[in-house]
Amino acid sequence: MADHKTSHDAADHDAQAYVHGSMTIEEQRSTWDLFMGLTKWGSLAVAAVLLLLTLWFMPNGSLITGLIGAGVLSVGGYFFLKSPKSDH
Repeated sequence: MADHKTSHDAADHDAQAYVHGSMTIEEQRSTWDLFMGLTKWGSLAVAAVLLLLTLWFMPNGSLITGLIGAGVLSVGGYFFLKSPKSDH
C-alpha cells in the first residue's frame, strides 16, 4: 500500500522542531505595544468626543460646557493613561 501524506505533516514537523525560548519576539512585542497604545488613546479620544457632544446638545447645554468637560476628561485621561517611566 502507498504511504499517504496528510496535510498536517508539515505542521507536525514544525511543532517538533520548535525549541521553547529560542524565538525572538521583538516584532510581536512592538505590534502588541502599538495595538495597546492605539486602543488606550483611541478610547480616550472617543470618550472625550462623546462627552463634548453630550454636553453640547443636551437641553440648555452649550459648546463651551462641552469643550470644558472634554478638556478636563482629556487632561485627566492623559495623566491616568500615560506609561510610567522605564528604568532601562
